[in-house]
This record gives sequence, C-alpha cells and structure tokens, in this order.
Amino acid sequence: MKEVDWPFLGTEALADKTIPERAMRTLYEPVYPGVFAPWGVELDASQRARAAWLWSRRRGVVAGNSAAALLGAKWVSGGLDAELVHDNHKTPPKLVVHRDALAPGEVTTVDGIVVTAPARTAFDIGRHTRSRSVALGRLDALANATGVTIAEVEAVIAAHPGARDLNRLRWILPLVDSGAESPQESRTRLALIDAGLPWPETQIVVRDGYGGFVARLDMGYRELKVGIEYDGQQHWTDPRQRQRDIDRQVALTEQGWVIIRVSAELLRYRRGTLIARVEEAMYVAGWSGRARLSASGNSPTRSPRVAS
Repeated sequence: MKEVDWPFLGTEALADKTIPERAMRTLYEPVYPGVFAPWGVELDASQRARAAWLWSRRRGVVAGNSAAALLGAKWVSGGLDAELVHDNHKTPPKLVVHRDALAPGEVTTVDGIVVTAPARTAFDIGRHTRSRSVALGRLDALANATGVTIAEVEAVIAAHPGARDLNRLRWILPLVDSGAESPQESRTRLALIDAGLPWPETQIVVRDGYGGFVARLDMGYRELKVGIEYDGQQHWTDPRQRQRDIDRQVALTEQGWVIIRVSAELLRYRRGTLIARVEEAMYVAGWSGRARLSASGNSPTRSPRVAS
C-alpha cells in the first residue's frame, strides 16, 4: 500500500482505491467528519486548515489564523480552532465558521486551497482577537510573511463599514510592524509604546566605521544607540549561543551601543523594571524626555523619532 497524502477525504480515498477501508479505519482517525489523518499525529495549523477546507468539500474559504498559517505566517498554533468562511451551520468541534461576505479581491489560493487574501486575513484577525498583545503578534507575523500593509487593510475596512468589532481593529492596526520576528518581540515593542516611549525602530542593522556588519538588533533607537533585544531560552541555556551573545555585546559596545536584554520573566512580571532600564539608557544618551500617545480618537498616534 502506497503512502497516502493527508489529511484526506475518506470517501475520495476509498473511491480512488488509494487505501483499503480497513486500513483507513485502523491507521487513520477523523480530524473532522469524513476527513482523516494518521492516528496520534498532532496537526500543525496549516494541516488543520487543509482538513477544515476538505470538510467543507472544498466549498469554504480558509480564513483568520488558518489563512495566516497557509499564507506563511509563523507562530500560528496548531491548537487553535480552524477557521472557514462557509454557509454550513453544523460545525464540528475545533472548527469555527464565519458567515461573512467576501469581495472578489479578498480571496486568493495557496497550493490549490482557497483562502482569504492577506489584507482580508488581517482584517479578520484584528477584529476577532480580543487580546491586544496576541492580536499584534499575529498581525506582525502576517505582515512579516506577506508584506501586507496598513493601507491595504484600511481599504478592506472601508469596503466593510458595518463589520463587527471594527474599533478593536482600528486600535491595533496602527501598531503593526512587519519587522517583528516573534510574538515576544511584538509584546516587547507594545510594552514600550504603552509606557509612552517613542516608537522603536525594528531590525536595526549596526555597522562599524568601515561599513562592516556588526549586528542586527530586534528594535531600538538608532539616534541614541540604545537597542532592545529579546532573548529566548536558548540565549540563556545554550553555552555556544551564550558565547556568541557575549562576543556580539562586546562588538556593539565598541560601536557605542547600549543593549537592554529582555527575558520572558522580565517582560511578563517586571515590566516596570524593563521600562526603567530603557529610559535610563535613553536619558544617559541624551534623550530629551518621554513622548506621549494621543489622548483623543480611537487609535494611537506614532510618536516622533527621538532626537539625540
């Protein structure tokens, strides 16, 4: 028996005689009614999205976080419910069906699967995600993968003025930055913005006096030479990574940079300490004072770049 691509529709596999029914029932389990994957396999977000699309008999449109995964966004958890735009009311567990109107330009295909286009995907994620930090991380990842712009999402907003939860989207959309390369970087940037600090630049390339590459920083303030780096677990537990970090820190110090290192514990439990460290480094570098977010309207206003 040849290996079967999965997930698959059981009726199609049996009709094509690609797998005997006994083998299908023994070796595979239903992900959704009629859709099968190997027993005990933990589906990633893209595989679950495909399974949901097959459940719809290819009539649905993959949407939301499922669409983001198929469009190449990182960090989409396979534990999330799959999302479809579909007209079937009888929804099985681990599947969310939206009955939204989609304009022709809001749909595309990925490997033959019909999905919402990047701007429409961002439009849906921003409206449906309640947590600001989670929404920002997801939108940053989508922008990083697809290059979708704020202006493109705003065009979708204009086409659907009566859609639900638009205020939630409008509040988070101006904060999106495609330079973020992890949810933790997104949360770190949001912490700085929420504290009233100037908006940090992301993915800063540092070069020496001869133009040679020194490092690329997660975020920071180029004019002040203050960088902020989120360090994942490997930065603290892997001896080789730790040595590379030490060498990199020395090289950055030689170029006049001060680097604030952020751990998961610092970001989650001691955010005030994080902000104080960044502020202190900025003041020492000649920062003139705290910037302010707009007190009016429904969305924040980008703070001007710092001046040294």
